[in-house]
Amino acid sequence: MKPAFRVRRSLLFVPAVRPDRYAKALATGVDAVCIDLEDGVSFAAKEEARDKALALFAGRQAVRAEVSLRINDPKTELGQRDLDALRRSGTRPDALMLPKCDGPEEIRDVAAALGEPLSDLPLIVMAETARGVASAEAIAAATPTVSAVFFGAIDFAADVGCEVGWDAALYARSRVVVAAAVAGVAALDSPFMDVPALDGLAAESRRTRGLGFNGKAAIHPSQVAVIQAAFSPSSEEVSWARRIVEAYDRNRGGVLLVDGKLIERPVIASAKRTLAVAAAVDPASPAA
Repeated sequence: MKPAFRVRRSLLFVPAVRPDRYAKALATGVDAVCIDLEDGVSFAAKEEARDKALALFAGRQAVRAEVSLRINDPKTELGQRDLDALRRSGTRPDALMLPKCDGPEEIRDVAAALGEPLSDLPLIVMAETARGVASAEAIAAATPTVSAVFFGAIDFAADVGCEVGWDAALYARSRVVVAAAVAGVAALDSPFMDVPALDGLAAESRRTRGLGFNGKAAIHPSQVAVIQAAFSPSSEEVSWARRIVEAYDRNRGGVLLVDGKLIERPVIASAKRTLAVAAAVDPASPAA
């Protein structure tokens, strides 16, 4: 069984060595927070980061945001230590993020290693290497607990030797989106690294949403509102979606015209997704 639907318009990384930033991250209204043991932590601080992350999960209270944990690459000794510590801790993040996934077997190995009571823990798998993008379809469908595929543009560009810019990564982004759609899971986009350039962030966020991504990562609290605005359906989009779903229901399916536009099942499916996101973002907005 797939993990329950969650809205992740934005996902904000918090280095595990800085638990003081956790409350500040939640205060942004972000949909998801990821406590990071990997890239956000120096090698000298890995043990300290692990202890602080598990202490945070042990003491945290329920919040609206999804709070996940990104471990180190599970193909490495560091990643295996992270998994072992998580199992022994008795704590449970809302999801587990797996970096540098090259193929489905390593994801299945992690799922098997988690054991009870973490066997149903949702997994966010990262396609951020050439092998990972080439295996995106298999990665997205590796286990029933995969809930999202995360494209990592920075690591991908370093591995391939291409630029980090939009054009160079367009094929990889498109492949990740299609793979996620086929598997029925969410697609999350890489962070925008130029923190002060909020206009650039907004433009890239709109492009990634247009490509089919469900959300985008953030590396600074100032980015959250910009990303969430880009990935939130507008009032006009919600109104249109509600109108065509209601018209389709009254018509009892089939093909119909609304305002001169042809409406059929694929359009209705898209409209229902819009309403589901709107309802999750604002409970006062009824979903289809």
